Amino acid sequence: MKIVFMGTPDFSVGTLKALFDAGHEIAAVVTQPDKPKGRGKAMQPTPVKEAALSLGLPVLQPQKVKDEAFLNQMDALHPDVIVVVAFGQIIPGRLLEIPRFGCINVHASLLPDYRGAAPIQWAVIDGRSESGVTIMRMDEGLDTGDMIAKVVVPLSEDETGGSLFEKLSRAGADLLVETLPRLEDGTAVFEKQPEESPTPYASMITKKMGDIRWNEPAVSLERLIRGLNPWPSAYTQLKGKNLKIWKACAVKENGGKIPGQVVKTSAKGIFVQTGEDVLCIEELQLEGKKRMAADAFLRGCRLDEDTILGS
Repeated sequence: MKIVFMGTPDFSVGTLKALFDAGHEIAAVVTQPDKPKGRGKAMQPTPVKEAALSLGLPVLQPQKVKDEAFLNQMDALHPDVIVVVAFGQIIPGRLLEIPRFGCINVHASLLPDYRGAAPIQWAVIDGRSESGVTIMRMDEGLDTGDMIAKVVVPLSEDETGGSLFEKLSRAGADLLVETLPRLEDGTAVFEKQPEESPTPYASMITKKMGDIRWNEPAVSLERLIRGLNPWPSAYTQLKGKNLKIWKACAVKENGGKIPGQVVKTSAKGIFVQTGEDVLCIEELQLEGKKRMAADAFLRGCRLDEDTILGS
């Protein structure tokens, strides 16, 4: 098939490579414009752009995909299908109508669950036992188009946003390659979604979400820590410095302290009172320091039992 691929982050790269390896004609790769990054503000290409150039594919980086000039470029390419994987802009109605098989989206949830920008992290934060990928034909709604194929991916007990990201990226790439021939030969079955999603909209993840509220239950905080690992990460404050928490476990006990107060420390970790039960911090990183296990941290930083974490 003649394909225009639209994607931006690392999550999209596996699908682009899978389409290339499957022998499809990729007429163009559309990705977000380069952005300045780091102290030097050097322009940084998107992961999809880097992958496309390494494969020798033409790259387009429109500021807005609704611009007439870009839409005319798409018209001129006459793609059979446009594949969209975490592109980062709303796809206008006119673009949806250009390819003869429509715009096909690889969405990292089992629709209609978790419509929105961050379904991967929210599945972990909400304590789901499974997630998955849905291939759908896009319409002008937000992840509301007809579903074509799904694959279920179980979550492990220690699943992080990062590890689920990798699982769903691979699953989505494989599922799309399996689905496209059915689209082309007319055997694909389209299933309409219900108007309402059974889960809240999977809103964009922000750095502020990582600021731990110690009055929450320990089990919720443990899931938050996993869901925001590796970005933006969960954090608290210790003596005026940010303290990232990379790994923790919920302990069913009442430490008898106020939320955020250190209950005890041991070789296993730093036990902190929460709104319900105790959170044992096992891996952490103080501002300006390296990431380390709690026992190593405690050898260089003594914490009294009355220490209170948080702002």
